[in-house]
Parts: sequence; structure tokens; C-alpha cells
Amino acid sequence: MNPNGSSVLHNRSFLRLWIARIFSTSAFQMLSVAIGWQMYALTDSAFQLGLVGLAQFLPMLLLTLPAGQTADRYDRRTIVYLCQLMEGVVVLLLVLGSMQGWLGSLHLLIAAAILGACRTFEGPASAALVPDIVDREQLPKAAAWSASAMQTAMIVGPSLGGVLVVWGTAAAYIASLAALLVSTVLIFFVKTVHFVKKLDAVNMDTFLSGLRFVFARKIILGTISLDLFAVLLGGATALLPIFAEDILKTGSLGLGLLRSAPAVGAIVVSLILTRYSVERAIGKTLFASLVVFALATILFGVSHNFWLSLFALFLIGASDVVSVVIRSTLVQVNTPQEMQGRVNAVNSLFIGTSNQLGEFESGTMAGLVGAVPATVIGGLGTLAISFIWMYWLFPVLRTQKTYTAEKG
Repeated sequence: MNPNGSSVLHNRSFLRLWIARIFSTSAFQMLSVAIGWQMYALTDSAFQLGLVGLAQFLPMLLLTLPAGQTADRYDRRTIVYLCQLMEGVVVLLLVLGSMQGWLGSLHLLIAAAILGACRTFEGPASAALVPDIVDREQLPKAAAWSASAMQTAMIVGPSLGGVLVVWGTAAAYIASLAALLVSTVLIFFVKTVHFVKKLDAVNMDTFLSGLRFVFARKIILGTISLDLFAVLLGGATALLPIFAEDILKTGSLGLGLLRSAPAVGAIVVSLILTRYSVERAIGKTLFASLVVFALATILFGVSHNFWLSLFALFLIGASDVVSVVIRSTLVQVNTPQEMQGRVNAVNSLFIGTSNQLGEFESGTMAGLVGAVPATVIGGLGTLAISFIWMYWLFPVLRTQKTYTAEKG
């Protein structure tokens, strides 16, 4: 780890982007709590909770490659700005539906799908904005600061969402709308300095170029596919309403605390990484973080004590953010500027698959065997995937020492 280098927060555009991410991610986290809580209240079904994740994932699956092309052809700041405005319209309708009493489970699924589509275009453009506004040597620290913004939002968002739903889901939706508006204003004033516009004709070759780039580089493919399968199996976030209500019996306030616990662990580690970035033994550090993630997931699954569950979730977040920083830095450092959008789109697809499809997998498994067995099985699956990737499919990943990967 290296403490050297000035803070990227001295860059005003990056600072605006960093604060905007806190507000926009807080909005999304509040929406996740409110939609999940409202869906479970309406249906009393773990399967319906899983469908919310599936509704967010399907647009991502269909639109990721077009989103990457868009991010490499048009101003990335404008794309993020317009996507957040569209998300604000959806949230406004959720506010009206909740206040007027006509919002049903189908409406929630439609809203989740539209939000998923917007975030599919927003994600690659937002990720590619970072290399557009900071120098290349600052990318590891920028990745750590970006992770801290995400995790700060994951503390504020779920906690605030859990508190606000006590007064009704409309209150949480209103707060989400306000946060989105703040984010769009900040994004509007971000200025890019390194953006390279891609003007090649759109054809099947350029359409698939991001996928080809990723699959041609084993380090990038190994890290993002590892995240896909490991987090897909180990993600128990979708089941937190069930743990809060039926197992730990803490209600909506406890749900907010449970949702915040991983972010507390993550922000502690991410802030450390802004000062002491990981620059050696990259592969071994990634592998160790995944083992901790898997064991903490198992601990959470078997725990019936609220404080022990919070501690397990803290470890989940702390270990996961190490993987996040390593993966995002690897992608950005080893991707040409003019391809950042397409490659980040593929990365977003893998990340979104692990999150949204992971929620569907967890909900379906919980519906079949129960929340506790589903969580334990998921943790064991993550542990198995980690060993398979590191010792069999991608052994070069385990021995990777720096962020600069060899091609091929």
C-alpha cells in the first residue's frame, strides 16, 4: 500500500461527481428499501422480492451493449444527467401512486424495470467519466474515493429509507426524488478534459468490440467473472426484509440498520484505501477478500442474534469493497480512453448480473428452502467459486502483482 499522491478531491469536477454519486446512490438505496418493503407488504412473498431484482436485470441484459456504444459516442456527462432526470420522473410517479393508493405489485415491477434501464445507460457513462476528469496515475485513488462515495450512500440511503418507511413509503420516495435532483444539478457542472469521442460507423464489429476486448484479457475477464458468480451466489441483500421481519424481528428500523451494516464496513476500508492504495499482491488480496466475504455470508445466515448479524454484514461490506476497488482499477487502467464506455458497459453487465440476478436467485432459493439455508448455501457457493477461479480457471489472477496486466 502506498500513501503518496495528492487527493483527487482537489479536482473540482471529480469532487462534484463524487458528491453526486453519494446523492444518486443514496436515492437508489432508499428506493430499494422502499420498493422491497412495499412489495413484501403487498404480497408477503419472497419470490416477489426476487422478481424486483429480475425486473432490474432484464433491461440491463438487453441494453448493456447499446449503452456502451452510447457512452463512447456522446458526452458522458449529458448521458448521466438525462438518465437521472428520467429516474426522477419514475420516482415522482411512485410518490403519487403511494399517496393516492393505486400502486400495486405490477406497478412496482414496471418501475423497477424502467429504473434498471436508466441505470444501464447511466452506469457505463458514469464509470467512464472518472478517466475523463482525472489523470491516469490517480485512478487507483479515484477508484477508492468512488467506492467510499458508494458506501457512504449505502449507509445513509438504507438507514434513511428504513426510518422513512415508518411514515409511509411515499416519504422514502420523496426523499429519493430530492436526492436525485441534487445529483443532476451537480452532474450538470462537471467538466471533462480527456474525453475521446468515438465516431466509427456502428456495425456488428464495433457493437461487440467491448466484449472482445474483455474476453481477450484474462485478468479483466477473470476479475469481473469472479465477481459475477461469487456475488451472485453470496448476495443475501434481497433477503434482508425476511431476516428483519421473520428471523431477527427488528421491523423496518432494523431493516435499515441491516442494510447499512455492509456499507459501514465498506466505507471504513475504502477510506483507508484512499490513503494506502493496494499496489502489490493484487491477486492474493482479491482472493483473501472473497474468502472473508464467503465466510461472513455463512455467519450471517446462521446468526439469530441481531448484533452478530450486524457484525457479519460489516465484514461482508469490508471485504467486498477491496474487490470493488481492485476490479474497477484494473478495468480503467487497462482500457484505452476511447473504449472506456463499451468496456465499462460489459463490466456493468457483470456487476448488475451479480446484484440484480443474485437477488432473484436468493429470493427463489429462499422460497424453496427458506432464507437461512439459502444464505448458507450461497456463502458455500461463493467459497467454492473463489477456489475454482483462483486455482483452476484463472490461476494467473492469483499471482497477479500489479494493476498492469499483460494482454492475451
